[in-house]
Amino acid sequence: MSASFVPKSDFLSVLMERGYIHQCSDFEGVDAKAKAGELIAYIGFDCTASSLHVGSLLQIMMLRWLQKTGGKPVPLMGGGTTRVGDPSGKDESRRLLSIDDIEANKTSIKQVFSKFLSFGEARTDAVMPDNAEWLTALNYIDFLRDVGRHFSVNRMLSMDSVKMRLERDQELSFIEFNYMCLQAYDFVELHKRYGCLLQMGGSDQWGNIVTGIDLGRRMGAPQLYALTSPLLTTASGAKMGKTAAGAVWLNADMLPVYDYWQYWRNTEDADVGRFLRLFTDLPMDEIRKLEALAGAEINEAKKILATEATAMLHGRELAEAAAQTARQTFEEGALATSLPTVEIAASELAAGLGVLNAFVKAGLVPSTGEARRQVKSGGLRVNDAPVTDERAQLSNADLMGEGVIKLSFGRKKHVLLAPRA
Repeated sequence: MSASFVPKSDFLSVLMERGYIHQCSDFEGVDAKAKAGELIAYIGFDCTASSLHVGSLLQIMMLRWLQKTGGKPVPLMGGGTTRVGDPSGKDESRRLLSIDDIEANKTSIKQVFSKFLSFGEARTDAVMPDNAEWLTALNYIDFLRDVGRHFSVNRMLSMDSVKMRLERDQELSFIEFNYMCLQAYDFVELHKRYGCLLQMGGSDQWGNIVTGIDLGRRMGAPQLYALTSPLLTTASGAKMGKTAAGAVWLNADMLPVYDYWQYWRNTEDADVGRFLRLFTDLPMDEIRKLEALAGAEINEAKKILATEATAMLHGRELAEAAAQTARQTFEEGALATSLPTVEIAASELAAGLGVLNAFVKAGLVPSTGEARRQVKSGGLRVNDAPVTDERAQLSNADLMGEGVIKLSFGRKKHVLLAPRA
């Protein structure tokens, strides 16, 4: 990013100040379009799972800021490209999904966007097309003749997404090799249908995006633009959106609201300011005050980050409820019945449930082997008492007054085990 460039538009001013930008093909060009209120931009989201995870949240926030500063966001559903599979950043081919699975995933992930964007008929209202609309209607021979002739295989082989696979002797299927052609064509088609001038994405998408710009030029489109965000890792180098327990999903049916709040509450000290900038709407003056907190006070900033990020996705009421649950659990020492609950058969508990299996059923550990290791290190507790015997069994005698058993992994992960007839 050019150190001498000073944006005139609110859009680039916000993105630069908050740390969203990694590269841009033409700062002045994007800035002028944004300043004039003419900027329409898209980001593609493939439908490989029934929910997006926190790793996609940065791109969603970029679309949100585009709309808040007078631009029109276009979140593109990849119903067509998901049938091919994006090789970017992958060491091996994605598992190809059935059409029914792709459609089900698309329906499921759509619900998240209405939390961050306004949809409708107004000038800056978001639209959500699906590239299956045009990609599945393509005639292969016509596509090769009209679009494929503009691509250089030499250049495609130099792309990081392709070169990485070849250098590691990992198979790259012919269908994946075509992915960048389809993504580039999306850009041209979205300009034709909606006037999109800018494609945004993670920095690993840079090659694919500029290929779309080049294709647009060759096919008679006006100047198109690229803008990418940095690939985020935590201060300790971990990938955003992944934890030891698995992905941090955005859909509430895939990850309880309380667990989502806890994910942000557990942010490393060094990441608090950066995450407040990227994942909340809080004013910069307030963020600067929060990130200046030191010692134990930084925990207050983490709670604000957790509540603001959760409120944006799940609503203020549920975010405050999650904060209250955490307060009762950690600060007041009470049993918060709103903790995540896992039901088990009452007969299973009556017969005696092995403590290691109980923690696996609760989703607190992935395996009994990991549970056994945690017992040895003192990491597991039942009803706030440390587990010392890996052969121990839970029974009805362990039920607390509320008819549940509280399982804890470390200080911050808690699940209620509830027997049901």
